[in-house]
Amino acid sequence: MDADIDPAAVRVLVFGAALRTGSTNARLASLAADLIGAGGARVDLARMREFDMPLYDGDLEDAEGLPAGALALADRIARCDAFVISSPEYNASVPGPLKNAIDWVSRVRPQPFKTKHALLLSSSPSLIGGNRGLWALRVPLEHLGTRVYPDMFSLARAHEGFAEDGRLADPGAQERLAEALSGFLRLVCADVRFVCLRRRWYEFPGDRTDAPVTQRAED
Repeated sequence: MDADIDPAAVRVLVFGAALRTGSTNARLASLAADLIGAGGARVDLARMREFDMPLYDGDLEDAEGLPAGALALADRIARCDAFVISSPEYNASVPGPLKNAIDWVSRVRPQPFKTKHALLLSSSPSLIGGNRGLWALRVPLEHLGTRVYPDMFSLARAHEGFAEDGRLADPGAQERLAEALSGFLRLVCADVRFVCLRRRWYEFPGDRTDAPVTQRAED
């Protein structure tokens, strides 16, 4: 870490996006949280079960507003400078509960995903470690204005991937994860310290032209 960048000024939400008890993605999220904390940043570790919400339904939103779980997740995102998601892969794509949570939170104003930095992780018993799901996960996050870190980390054969101390069994994989998290944290720290004073606004296709500037995407 650069000497003039203080990671203690940064808060990172680390989110295990699996419902299953004992999920390897929950274990990977916990390990990532430990490594980020060891780097000096403040960490908020969360699990998907903390944010219960129904399937997105516009009629339900009109009748009852946003569910408590979506508002709680939106608040946790809003209070961080960056977030890390460790997500399983379902049929080469995004898990339904995670996509549903993103869809609900996207209805919050101001939009909490916009301008946040994100790092994507995955673990899977497969030989590609859930990487296909991460490529699909980038799409809605980037559409909502999240600055998704170019590098991603996928743990293959995850059922055999953890040592008893919680670290990764393969030293090379442990080193790659640590390097990805360190690079991500340096970027977030630099962005927090050296805030851009001028930004360009752009609108996604289909955005209302009469929407307030505070509801548009930022670049």
